[in-house]
Amino acid sequence: MSKLGKWSRRGFIASGVVAGGGLVIGVALRQGDRRGDVISAVTTDGDELLNIWVKINEAGEITAIVPHSEMGQGAQTALAQMLADEMDAKWSDVGFEEAPASDDYANWALGKGFILGDAAVPEALVPTVDGAFFQVAKAMRLQITGGSASVRTTGVHGMRVAGAAAREMLIKAAAGKWQVAESELSASESVISHLASGRTATYAELASSAALFSPSPTPKLKDIADFKIMGKHVERHDIPSKVDGSAAFGIDAQVPGMQYAAIKAAPVFGSAVASIDSSKASQRTGVTQVVNLGDAVAVVANGYWVAEQALRDVEVKWTKTSNDGVSTQSMREQFTNDITTAAADGTSTADVELGDFTAAFASADRVLEATYEVPFLAHACMEPMNATASVNGELCEVWVGAQNPLGFRYEVATALELDPENVTIHQHFMGGGFGRRSSADSAIQAAMIAREVGTPVKLIWSRAEDMQHDIYRPGVSSKFRAAVAADGQVLAWDNVYHEKHEPAEAPVIPYAITAQHIHHTDSPTHLPFGPWRSVDHSQHGFFTEAFFDEVAEAAGEDPYQLRRKLLKDKPRHLKVLDLAAEKAGWGEPIAQGKGRGISLQESFGSLVAQVVDVTVTEGKIGVDRVVCAIDAGFAVSPDGVAAQMESGIIYGLSAAMYGEVSVVNGAVQQTAFHDYPVTRMADSPVIETYIINSGEAIGGAGEPGTPGIAPALANAIYQATGTRVRKLPVSQYDFNYRIEETEELG
Repeated sequence: MSKLGKWSRRGFIASGVVAGGGLVIGVALRQGDRRGDVISAVTTDGDELLNIWVKINEAGEITAIVPHSEMGQGAQTALAQMLADEMDAKWSDVGFEEAPASDDYANWALGKGFILGDAAVPEALVPTVDGAFFQVAKAMRLQITGGSASVRTTGVHGMRVAGAAAREMLIKAAAGKWQVAESELSASESVISHLASGRTATYAELASSAALFSPSPTPKLKDIADFKIMGKHVERHDIPSKVDGSAAFGIDAQVPGMQYAAIKAAPVFGSAVASIDSSKASQRTGVTQVVNLGDAVAVVANGYWVAEQALRDVEVKWTKTSNDGVSTQSMREQFTNDITTAAADGTSTADVELGDFTAAFASADRVLEATYEVPFLAHACMEPMNATASVNGELCEVWVGAQNPLGFRYEVATALELDPENVTIHQHFMGGGFGRRSSADSAIQAAMIAREVGTPVKLIWSRAEDMQHDIYRPGVSSKFRAAVAADGQVLAWDNVYHEKHEPAEAPVIPYAITAQHIHHTDSPTHLPFGPWRSVDHSQHGFFTEAFFDEVAEAAGEDPYQLRRKLLKDKPRHLKVLDLAAEKAGWGEPIAQGKGRGISLQESFGSLVAQVVDVTVTEGKIGVDRVVCAIDAGFAVSPDGVAAQMESGIIYGLSAAMYGEVSVVNGAVQQTAFHDYPVTRMADSPVIETYIINSGEAIGGAGEPGTPGIAPALANAIYQATGTRVRKLPVSQYDFNYRIEETEELG
């Protein structure tokens, strides 16, 4: 999940090939003909033609081959929409399949978007530039799904261009067949028509002739006004199988001769197995073997429950580590000390330095100071980590749901010291990812266990294992100061924090404050870091937007109006902010015991404003309503964007209300949803989503809904209770006490 730039509307097609009577279209990622490299990997019975991004069979079925995973976000359908629209295909003819985990499907479009963003590339250099990015993508094993990048990279640079090039090739084929000018032909609903003569031909009929042409590297793309499928609601192709139960998730994999494994890793990260007594476990009926993986112990049996129960009988002694005395409190103290020291001695690293910072604070009428904190968080995917593996000599197969299948292939190969060409990844749907399934840890474990026992093995982590051996969103402390003049003008903004990851711009504020100093330092811990939905935006969204409300109060301003004032030169931001405020009824009277809070976030190329309404009943916070406005440039799938806003809001709300990973004696304490609760249906708010299609570069949807919910919630709670929520989760606060205190003072 790297820093994402803006995306161009142009991508490039550079190869076409005929094989077996159908059409083959692909984006050339390097000079030369790569059709032979991919045909065997993606051809199945009934396919007559095949290449990188799209294939058409004799029945007229059009398949988009997409190098992105499906974990509930609907990206594969949206990518197919983009290809189908530019191709002028009939939507019912179009399906998708996931690209294989092979070097030939390393996602060059993703890499190109990361590095070049909107930069224009001269047409003569396109083959060289795209070839270079393909080589980079291969070197990085880049086939990742994350960072809200699928639609705005692969969709923009790959699928749209592939579809447009295919349409041009089909028109050329029809023009040659009928001996008419291309300008006299039109494409619609998977049919080429010649109005003057009344002749028509389906794409399937023209496919093999069309493949004889070289596709244009710069086909003409549609204007937004001409879209027929993009921007419209279409039924997602993955939903029916998920409803009827036929969808194959990683945990559903079945392999002949398969056994099951349960696993227990060292409770403290960095520890290892010192000794094992497996005598009692080995006596259980159905138990095959106890495997020592060095930092974990696995029990293999003829059923998962047998393996899990036997695992409890294994007595393991773990090596001591320097982290055995670490606790949540000791880490919090470390964080506070490190950011304070870095700010004082000047060893921090600047993200932003603007204006005369010293003079601004010297002239301030009021200086605010506050420290905000967020805890470590687990991903808590509904489908726990799992993988099925088979190792036969030098060959390895893994059945898994992965956010980076190509990366998994290489990581498994490295762990087993195999040639990557001998490792096959069978990709599946995922029951949630959120960044967790970008790590190949369970796939590597499954492969190592399978090699040890000599049969295929399905490894399933227990919920406790999943919670206690995650790759965590880090706990972070962020210290603020703000300078406010006597007339309410905000003069300066100072922010020092620790634990910088990506995107780099996450702590940057959009507001026109003349003097700014945003800087960071390091404060490492033994808990492993992993990308968590919206990455650094998830913590900085809370920090900056909640503290901004404190600044607004000090300035004597309504928090919405102060945001407007400091965004006067950013009309796109204002439009999103105003829409959310209008739809939420900002400024209308609020009853006692209720509160309304607002936030604005720019992340992953999209702008999102949220307004939250809360009610406090007997000291408990109830979230009644969330109004969300988003400008993602253009919503390819409006229903999908709304669904992702809802998903991101619920995910972020769960974290804000309840989420906390605590550490005692170096080990994570949470084991399941009873002590790591999430927002359930009965507690979910009404969520209203309003979409603005500004026509700017396409932004993301999967990530941007999450960062704004925590600060809007905190700001609403302050209005309702008078308590500033500077530390999450909200569940740790005693609002009964604060309400009673407020009533007595009143």
